[in-house]
Amino acid sequence: MQMAQQSRPPVRHLARPRRAGWLRRLGAFALCVAATSHAWAVSIELKDVASDRLDRQRAAAEGSLPLAGTPDLSRLNERLAEKGLKLGSPVLLRAFKSESELEVWIRKDDAYVKFATYPVCHWSGTLGPKLHEGDHQTPEGFYTVTRAQMHHVGRWPRSLNLGFPNVYDKVRARNGSHILVHGGCSSVGCFAMTNSVIEEIYNFTDQAISGGQTFVPVHVFPFRMTDENLRLQKDSPWQPFWANLKEGYDIVERSSRPPRVSVCEGRYKFQELAPEEGAEPGPLAPCGESLAALEALERLSPAVLTQLSWQMNPAVSAPRSMPANRHLYQNYPSGRAVEANSRSGQNPARLREALLAQLQPGMKAQRPPCSIQRASCRHFVAAQERGSDRRIASARKRAQHAAR
Repeated sequence: MQMAQQSRPPVRHLARPRRAGWLRRLGAFALCVAATSHAWAVSIELKDVASDRLDRQRAAAEGSLPLAGTPDLSRLNERLAEKGLKLGSPVLLRAFKSESELEVWIRKDDAYVKFATYPVCHWSGTLGPKLHEGDHQTPEGFYTVTRAQMHHVGRWPRSLNLGFPNVYDKVRARNGSHILVHGGCSSVGCFAMTNSVIEEIYNFTDQAISGGQTFVPVHVFPFRMTDENLRLQKDSPWQPFWANLKEGYDIVERSSRPPRVSVCEGRYKFQELAPEEGAEPGPLAPCGESLAALEALERLSPAVLTQLSWQMNPAVSAPRSMPANRHLYQNYPSGRAVEANSRSGQNPARLREALLAQLQPGMKAQRPPCSIQRASCRHFVAAQERGSDRRIASARKRAQHAAR
């Protein structure tokens, strides 16, 4: 026993340096990870599209501003005069993710003139719409900015809130918040334009609203919606959605005026405005089945709405260029697929049935066992729902077997 006690100190003495060395190596590795984690995150984001975002982030970090392709911001008045435009006129903003560009159109007489194209320093995610809070995805669709959505304080005191989710997003139970067009060159779901560029864009929007434009349209596209670009994306599961966006894109290209946009039968609907109808396109409004679905959603508790969001918008792994005919939307709570990728688009009647199913008697909205704001809690709730679906399917099979 005494000899055993004498043998322990050397063992402990030998273990300490090994443990200390291991901790030192771990600390050095942690410092290395901390120093390069930003670059790693960016490289993961840029797998499939617009890898030049990384080059622009590096340029901004090195102070090489303005970015290549930026208009001469010091000559604003001269640039306006050259095109016969003036501050305070109605404006239209259009953003293109793949090209990393944002356009400002300004009204002149009965049409809008493309005044400037600015490089987007950074946007996060990849091609495809935003589905969930925290998915780091930049949205796509038709949005409007009002006076209330213009930021004057905070981290980005000159920024525009796109108003995500809009009516179209809400009908699909998509969630998220604070999607901005702001300064700087870092972004999580936003468009980062650099500080000098956002000052000019903010100024246009501010002056237009002060001049009487109630709603400033902001059209966000995955790329320039030409026939050729759509053909190159023919295998994407977002093809029907993008074809719908193209309808609004084509109206601006054809008439140089933003259309009036509504959400009907589960898709965007566009009304091309004649010159005598004025320049006010108005906010998005639901109608028909979309209105009924939106009313049904508004009756759900936050917990049930979050579960429904994950059921209708299952996570899609990046890159978004997945095999064709992949079912993206699901009914709730049965988990049966809705034919979102059919040529006719999403079936609005089945969408409404899926939403109204939440309101059936006996289906109570229970408080989740954790904070639904946390990703871990949402994963836990989703796992519970998958388990419930499996149990329902097993019970159904047993009942069918017993009936034979």
